[in-house]
Amino acid sequence: MDMARDLAATAGAYPLKKRKTSRLWWTVHQWVGLKLSLFMAFIMLTGTLAVVSNEIDWVLQPSLRVAPASAEGPVAWASIAENAARHPGVAEVWSMEAPTASAFAVKVTVTDTRGDLFYLHAHPATGAIQGEGPWVGAQRVLRNMHRHLNLPVKIGVPIVAFLGFLLLISLVTSLVVYKKWWRGFAKPLRSRDARTWWGDFHRLSGVWSLWFVMLMALTSIWYFAESMGLDAPPHLSVETAAPATPVTSGLEPAFAAALEAHPDLNVRRVILPGDESPVLQLHGDYKAILVRPRSNAVWVDPASAEVLLTTDGRDLNVHQRISEMADPLHFGDFGGYWTKVPWFLFGLLLTGLSLSGAAIYSLRIARERGGQARLAQAVAGMWRDLPRWRWVSAALILVGFALLPALIWQLA
Repeated sequence: MDMARDLAATAGAYPLKKRKTSRLWWTVHQWVGLKLSLFMAFIMLTGTLAVVSNEIDWVLQPSLRVAPASAEGPVAWASIAENAARHPGVAEVWSMEAPTASAFAVKVTVTDTRGDLFYLHAHPATGAIQGEGPWVGAQRVLRNMHRHLNLPVKIGVPIVAFLGFLLLISLVTSLVVYKKWWRGFAKPLRSRDARTWWGDFHRLSGVWSLWFVMLMALTSIWYFAESMGLDAPPHLSVETAAPATPVTSGLEPAFAAALEAHPDLNVRRVILPGDESPVLQLHGDYKAILVRPRSNAVWVDPASAEVLLTTDGRDLNVHQRISEMADPLHFGDFGGYWTKVPWFLFGLLLTGLSLSGAAIYSLRIARERGGQARLAQAVAGMWRDLPRWRWVSAALILVGFALLPALIWQLA
């Protein structure tokens, strides 16, 4: 009889313990995903738009456009540098960026006599300057907002990158909370009421974006680690004296020598001899995958056209390769539009995933108070039902906007 009672007690205790554990996982998932959901959604949205920020600038700035048929052939790097140096108002030419796509001009970074930065847009094939563009366009605003909220990098990057830990916790807890989650890929969205629809959307978008959430979490955590001092060792470089004056003319032999030394290099960026770099540098894509253009480079003496150094991304050590992989994987620009479009779409989905969690919570609160589960209630509740944490999110977002004038006016 005593044994029977013990067995019964054990049988009843186990489900209770299991329920408590399940409840704990759910509480963690809700807390992590909810408290900073508005700030998380803002960072997700700015990052998503940053993926296509060059295209936004292309729409807003006519001089950045070229007819694809007229831009075929090699980029006239030497002519562009020389024409940019002669452009009215230009004091120094710093660098040149290859066209983002076939309909884009070359972007040339220059400074005026006051030291303020701005862009020139040059035709890739002819080298002609088509117009000017502001230093602070869509690409710069979205990048700075997403990366460090326009705060000093040492402060802003850790704040933003810390969200990677919250993403990872949300991912792990969701796999426990959502029982048999692998069955959810084909479940339809039910329209019984707003609470049901938002719940179904949250689960459906969650299972489809599992891989993307993991990718964003890991790369963000890596950025956090780098901001804490775990930077990879620097790339190989050449130590030579800087020229007395920037060199922008007579560079044809130096470019020819660089391309001869690295004939298969797909040049993505050129750094011209000057205050920033004592030699001509060509950075680009080669055989190593998932590395930034700086990993494949040619360094050339502009005076003698002597090749001083060539680098290959395949020669990087493990730490350097991980560091180089972070940006291509985070922004999806390693495969052109074949990767940028999916990254943009999944970024929107991830933004919706963050907001839908807050919507579900607000609708549950409304139902407990006897209200109706409506869409308007969900939108209003995203702000109203997060009394303390909403101000944290709002303050962080407002900081980014408040510091925009300093970015626009290029204040130190």
